[in-house]
Amino acid sequence: MFKFLLKTAASALAFIYIFPALPGIEFKGGFIDAAILAIVFACLLWVVEAIAKVIATVWTISTLGLALLILIPLWILGFWLLPALALELVAFVAPDHLTIHGFLPAILGGLTMLVISMLTGGLNATAKCLEKLRGRD
Repeated sequence: MFKFLLKTAASALAFIYIFPALPGIEFKGGFIDAAILAIVFACLLWVVEAIAKVIATVWTISTLGLALLILIPLWILGFWLLPALALELVAFVAPDHLTIHGFLPAILGGLTMLVISMLTGGLNATAKCLEKLRGRD
C-alpha cells in the first residue's frame, strides 16, 4: 500500500510540476486531479503493456519463435515507448486536464514517468533490504 501511495504521489507531483515545464505538455488542475490522472496512467500503462505482451506472444507462437529475432531487440530498444503511449491515452481520456502537443513531448513525459517508477520501486526495494537487515521479515 505504501508503494502505491508513494508512486501515486510522485506521479501526481510530476503532473503538477514537471510536465508543465516540458514544452508541449499542459496540465490544468490541482493535486487531486493529478492523483486521479496518475492512477489512470498506471491503469492504462498496465493495459498497454498487456496488449504488447499478447501481440508479442501471438506473433512468436505463429512464427514458431522466429519473431523473437525481431521482438527482443525491439523490446530492449523500445520499452520506453510504452509509457509515452499510455500518457497519450491519458491525454485522450482527460483532455480537460492534460494536453499533449505531438509525440516528442509524450516521449519526454513517458521517460519522466519511467524514471519516477524506477525511483519509487527502487526506494521500496531499499526499504525491504533495510527491514531484512534489522531482522524484520
